[in-house]
Amino acid sequence: MVSDFRKSDTAFYLNLKIVFLNDTVLYVREYTDSTHRKYSFQWQYLSGNRIARWDNAPHYPNLPTFPHHVHLANGDVVESHDISLEEIMLFIISKQVP
Repeated sequence: MVSDFRKSDTAFYLNLKIVFLNDTVLYVREYTDSTHRKYSFQWQYLSGNRIARWDNAPHYPNLPTFPHHVHLANGDVVESHDISLEEIMLFIISKQVP
């Protein structure tokens, strides 16, 4: 489901909710313009329990991949990279989540 999509000559904003057949959901928020990109991809169970969230909010400056990081289900925050929606989708497809 596309919740919001806005585009101009130099920028776009995307807000999606993607429900998978395994009762998980991916919430996508991404803003990109010519000099800046802000993203958050949260994968969770329909019940609301988080599986993982990738984002680039600047709140973990000690990580070598700052500001890119991933929040894991156990609460840990680990390194990530400037990840795309396509990479997230391929990751989710490769996982077998009950």
